[in-house]
Amino acid sequence: MAPFTMSSTCWKEYGDPRDRRFHAQPNACPACGPILRLKDGVGQEISGDPIEKTLDLLAGGRIVAIKGLGGIHLACDATNENAVSSLRSRKFREDKPLAVMCENIEEVKRQCEVNEEEEKLLLSVERPIVILKRRNISPVASGVAPYQDTLGVMLPYSPLHHLLMNGPLKTLVMTSGNVSDEPISYRNEEAAHRLFKIADYFLFHDREIHMRCDDSVTRIFDGKPYILRRSRGYVPFPIKLPLPLETILACGGELKNTFCLTRGQYAFVSHPIGDLENLETLTSFQESFQEGIEHFKRLFYIEPKAVAHDLHPDYLSTQYAISIPNIPRIGVQHHHAHIVSAMVENGIEGDVIGVGLDGTGFGSDGTLWGGEFLIANLRDFVRAAHLKKIPMPGGSMATKEPWRMAMVYLSEAFGEEVTQLRIDFTKRIDLQKWEILKKAIRKKLNSPLTSSMGRLFDAVSSLLSIRDEVCYEGQAAFEMERTADHGVKDEYLFYPKEDQRPMAIDSAEMIRVIVRDLMDGVPPSKISGKFHRTIARLILATCEAIRSKDRLNRVVLSGGVFQNIFLLSIVTEGLRRSGFDVYTHHLVPANDGGISLGQAVIAHTRLFKKGDYPA
Repeated sequence: MAPFTMSSTCWKEYGDPRDRRFHAQPNACPACGPILRLKDGVGQEISGDPIEKTLDLLAGGRIVAIKGLGGIHLACDATNENAVSSLRSRKFREDKPLAVMCENIEEVKRQCEVNEEEEKLLLSVERPIVILKRRNISPVASGVAPYQDTLGVMLPYSPLHHLLMNGPLKTLVMTSGNVSDEPISYRNEEAAHRLFKIADYFLFHDREIHMRCDDSVTRIFDGKPYILRRSRGYVPFPIKLPLPLETILACGGELKNTFCLTRGQYAFVSHPIGDLENLETLTSFQESFQEGIEHFKRLFYIEPKAVAHDLHPDYLSTQYAISIPNIPRIGVQHHHAHIVSAMVENGIEGDVIGVGLDGTGFGSDGTLWGGEFLIANLRDFVRAAHLKKIPMPGGSMATKEPWRMAMVYLSEAFGEEVTQLRIDFTKRIDLQKWEILKKAIRKKLNSPLTSSMGRLFDAVSSLLSIRDEVCYEGQAAFEMERTADHGVKDEYLFYPKEDQRPMAIDSAEMIRVIVRDLMDGVPPSKISGKFHRTIARLILATCEAIRSKDRLNRVVLSGGVFQNIFLLSIVTEGLRRSGFDVYTHHLVPANDGGISLGQAVIAHTRLFKKGDYPA
């Protein structure tokens, strides 16, 4: 607000202790405050009241870019299927759900089922997007969240939002102002340049946004907030740690990147920078990442004494950390960072059983981990068990085309007979392409080994004809979770090799029985429910085997797979029933948005804290 000089009336209010606007730093009026302007796609200002004109445009099915607190939203009528479809097409966002904003809590309840904890979270000062169960009678267009039975809903959190939601439309799509996967736009000129092919009109004001900051995304689990994206409303508030730390900079990972700075008993985890594999994020890396770090350093008077980074040498965040001169640097294994991030937010130390399940993370043996059972503490870890390693044909392409992983798992289970299986999957797959990939696997060309649980979910999703290709990270698993019949109690078989450490858990028998179920006409919903129960049982059995040998009773759950609330619920229930103390995330995301916190604590413990850590 510094550029806006207060009028005489505002100055009088600001300086009068008896006035409710006494020393209110954003004090302003129509004569001296920020100005709202509505412009068309070529920058021509639209005459008339900007709010009324915007409401008319939205009601007419137009897409409007609206400047908010932390960036630009792209808005349209959430009940207009054509407007939503047009927004998706222009934004290149094929299936990933769009957030909506409702006028008030009563309107939210007309659209979704809302319990007491969810209502409290919606109305909290943080005003996050909350994932809610959608009502069948909701008029919101199906294209807002295709293949999902939930909606991401938030309430107005700025005066401009309240003015817009006070119009004829009570529910608006309010999605990030960007092309899919790019950083959110937050400057007027930048937004006009980047979004002119998406938005028909632009509702801008002239108050600058200092740092871009997207909306936070949460849901309720176990009666408490379970954060999926920690951003506006939560950042930059600190996370209190169970021990004091030196000043550490942790640079995070590649996907959902955040950085973390520590001082004393406080950790300052940044807003999500984005996916650093994305070209637009790479080109704006200096602004989004480096300037963000400098901003936090100035804001909290922190000059790092050490820097932590992921083990993967190709991550841009790793390369940045290595480029910092004259400072100790320490590489931290991805899943160890996951587990420690959950440990410190729960205030626990000492050895735990850490279950780290996600899509991928660079392992200390050079393979890609992701189905990990660690004996971990704040300094070190031992790999106690993992899913059996299998190849990822095409490397990163296997994450975008789950059918590849399905073929690998089928080949592991059936060998050369895989192409003779009488299931829909083998009928629709390009077997010539598979022959090429098979040769690459034999020659070990771009086919890294992985123990990823995320890739196992992908494979089963493809086998069930749910998703052969994905449009966004985790889509196959999200849609399989929605498909699952929660009433199923049966489980498939799996075989851990308990005579070795780390134990390798072989899923071949489970795949064989899934194929048999498909041949017998068992519905995908039943198979998905049975698969989820099997993974929960696999986690429990592995933790029990580790407890039997290592006398550990605390289990920490982390990694993107645990964004699956159905799985998380039955895993937590089973572990507690078996007598384990179970710890999950509530302050930082279970996904890669939380690993910078773990990196910072591990770096401090290794470099600056003495003590005996047997793991």
